[in-house]
Amino acid sequence: MCGRFNVSDDPLVQGLLEELGVPLRIEPRFNIAPGARAQIVYETIQGRTLQDAIWSLLIESKPDASGYRPSPKYSTFNARSGSLGSSPLWKKRFHAQRAIIPASGFHEWTGEKGHKQCYNIHPVNRAIAFAGLYELWDFQGDVVPSFTIITLPPHPRFSHIHPKSIPLMLRPDDFDMWLDPHLTNTDPLQHLLKTSIREPLLVEPIKSPATLEKTGQGEEVAADKL
Repeated sequence: MCGRFNVSDDPLVQGLLEELGVPLRIEPRFNIAPGARAQIVYETIQGRTLQDAIWSLLIESKPDASGYRPSPKYSTFNARSGSLGSSPLWKKRFHAQRAIIPASGFHEWTGEKGHKQCYNIHPVNRAIAFAGLYELWDFQGDVVPSFTIITLPPHPRFSHIHPKSIPLMLRPDDFDMWLDPHLTNTDPLQHLLKTSIREPLLVEPIKSPATLEKTGQGEEVAADKL
């Protein structure tokens, strides 16, 4: 995953929030990059909540004290699925701090430098529910949420767009199990960590994530039937 996604306040995203049981409207944001803020859904003792969070799990105070930024020592905006059960960084959070990140589409670039083509990628008739992990950092009483998006190994049907990985996108029947903080035995989640395209995706050429202006017709990537 290259590291950009968009969120629109449209019926598909609102429908996703309704499926998640979150009676709020999402805030539209475009060209969201690592270190920027997006909105995530996770479980609390009061129920599910929609919260602003920084995209990068490890964060720190900015040197000028103007806010917070990703740790410059580590890249933690994506978490590889293969290391969720072994890495000290991910293991504890995978067991009890799982989140869903609503999105309208994510973006990849192909081609040579100076001639790159941007693509907007999304399910055909559904918003995206990225699977992620979250943390609540306490900076002297200022509680700041952060998150990472889980990525799967490359998929052969997607490798012409991105040869290194594909984000884990959940289906509605995954939501309750994924967000359950009491499900600390992650065995029931292991099938989600296998590389797959679980529903058709539309790959649309666009000028830029900021404009989402199409430069051609979409290309459908077939759903994985395995």
